[in-house]
Amino acid sequence: MKKVNPLTGFLYDLISVVMSASIIVTFAFLFVFRTVGVEGTSMVPTLDDKDRLILSAFITEPKNGEIVVTCQPSEYTYIESTLVKRVIATEGQTVDIDFEKGIVYVDGKALDEPYINDVTREPESFRGPLTVPEDYVFVMGDNRNASTDSRDYRVGLIREDYILGKTVFRLMPFGKFKIG
Repeated sequence: MKKVNPLTGFLYDLISVVMSASIIVTFAFLFVFRTVGVEGTSMVPTLDDKDRLILSAFITEPKNGEIVVTCQPSEYTYIESTLVKRVIATEGQTVDIDFEKGIVYVDGKALDEPYINDVTREPESFRGPLTVPEDYVFVMGDNRNASTDSRDYRVGLIREDYILGKTVFRLMPFGKFKIG
């Protein structure tokens, strides 16, 4: 019986582990997770321009407060193909905004929004109160006065079918993983 060189055995094991890990990671990012980049400042201070996010591809029902990525088509070419926004209201909930006080209400209750950059002063084309229809969500950026979101007719309500996923964590910049 021929004796196996210990270095050859180690290299074989190393290559086997690296190949297995690569296959697992590839399948995870094909079927479970997605990565997406943040473009613009509409989610400041929570997310910055050029941040990279990991999304869970499995989102059964969006929940209030979650950060989602949507790819809803728009006839307006200057609206980006993907938008990163926070879910403010889901189907059946009513949204209203007091722009003088800068307060967002869902079902008559003021939202506690420690994550926003500034209170909501810009109405865009919003005319409330607005009840979110079935299979839609109302989304807004955290940088409310510099965000094109569901308040604007060019974006409008987001159909749940167009939500790519919810944000799980920030991949880059390194050391700044927590979101919210």
